[in-house]
Amino acid sequence: MSSSRHRLYGLPALAALIVATGCSSSDDSATAAVPSPGAAAAKLCRDLDGALPRKLDGLGRKDPRPASALTAGWGSPVIILRCGVPRPPKMIDPKVAEGKDRDAVAGAVNGVDWLMEKQGGGAYRFTTANRKAYVEVEVPEGRDSSTVLVGLAPAVKKAIPEGIAD
Repeated sequence: MSSSRHRLYGLPALAALIVATGCSSSDDSATAAVPSPGAAAAKLCRDLDGALPRKLDGLGRKDPRPASALTAGWGSPVIILRCGVPRPPKMIDPKVAEGKDRDAVAGAVNGVDWLMEKQGGGAYRFTTANRKAYVEVEVPEGRDSSTVLVGLAPAVKKAIPEGIAD
């Protein structure tokens, strides 16, 4: 009988531990792989970090881990920006340029050119084009992508000059 009583007390304690761990603030933080661009792009990305808005689409800035001047985030679920990423393969795909790729589209928002790629779960990834460094923005499902890109355009134009990334 003592072993069943032990199990009865052990299960509620384990359940409480799981609930407490699941609600911890560490789970609230997103993570993002930090890009490793060349020196010129890294400098531009640090400039971008200083120019980024504190709020985006009404959401406060909440940077992902590990902390880096090459990454930024807003809200929860988090909108993640990574600067200095490699050129996406779809950027040079002729089907995209011809408008024949249903999962990737090129376009411009407020003077910044972007490649838009559909992701799983209704999310979108946008990558700047025709800039000296590639800036990638992942917008989760349910967020207004156009509002996000309009909010980021002034900072991108200020910090990342037009041109071709190395």
